[in-house]
Amino acid sequence: MGIKFIHTYSDIISLDNLLQAWKEFRNNKRSRKDVQEFERNLMSNILALHREFKTKIYKHSPYEAFDISDPKPRNIHKANVRDRLLHHAIYRQLYPFFNKTFIPDSYSCRLRKGALKAVDRFRSFAQRASTNHTKTLWVLKCDIRKFFASIDQNILTNIFKNYIPDEDITWLISRIIGSFYSTRDGVGLPLGNLTSQLFVNIYMNKFDHFMKHKVKAEYYIRYADDFVILSQDRKWIEEVLIKVKEFLLTELRLELHPNKVSIATLFSGIDFLGWVHFPDHRVLRTTTKKRMFRNIREKSGRLEVVQSYLGLLGHGNGKKLVSCVIIRDE
Repeated sequence: MGIKFIHTYSDIISLDNLLQAWKEFRNNKRSRKDVQEFERNLMSNILALHREFKTKIYKHSPYEAFDISDPKPRNIHKANVRDRLLHHAIYRQLYPFFNKTFIPDSYSCRLRKGALKAVDRFRSFAQRASTNHTKTLWVLKCDIRKFFASIDQNILTNIFKNYIPDEDITWLISRIIGSFYSTRDGVGLPLGNLTSQLFVNIYMNKFDHFMKHKVKAEYYIRYADDFVILSQDRKWIEEVLIKVKEFLLTELRLELHPNKVSIATLFSGIDFLGWVHFPDHRVLRTTTKKRMFRNIREKSGRLEVVQSYLGLLGHGNGKKLVSCVIIRDE
């Protein structure tokens, strides 16, 4: 029998957990009108929410939808304050438990992980897998098609049931999962929810363990819906790709993006998480460079923006770009 979540429904809906969740939620948001309105009657609002949880009459409110470009167009769905408070209350209880079940090389939306840690791991893997760059290294790079919009809510709910024996907790989680759908009822998670970031990692955790323990992919890295596999054996990688497609479709109802699957050598350059990786260096992706200069221009060269990008460039080979950034700042 696998490990089980030991906290109870009472732990999650407790006033103490809700108050702690509020402190975390309002951080850097106190100037926003909706947050200020909720905080004016904070205790009465939290008590009302607590009663809804206790009597199990809680219903998630509709979302506010809007579009962003970050860097590609995305449709964001924003929940109201009371629902986002619940998201934080659940997240702060679930994350520590589920984080322990994740493989080390899952890097998206995890503490002490992130994209830069993932690209550093890629460099380390590349060196080891190529025998210190003395052998040709093949890299399978994949991207899942319409990732958030394709999550099967029934599969996700059943995953939670496998870990959480308390039916009241799974009922509350199902309120959040079922509060949104993309193309049809029962499918999709909203971009914008704190819980969605955790839920997709929980959803993909089964795939991660399949890759590590069934496929035996020693050099495998995943960041959200992007993942890579490194090997000196191209034929083995081609066989793995077939297994990947089959598992994702049959077990998770997901498909690979047909235009974003590639098998190439490291020598030819591997575009992964904003960087193009080569055996002895990595450079910023062209679109990332253009976005960097556009943001600096739009922010009128604000010091914190420039320093942020200079820090990013320090993780790769970007001396010329650093000079360009400094010149534009001046």
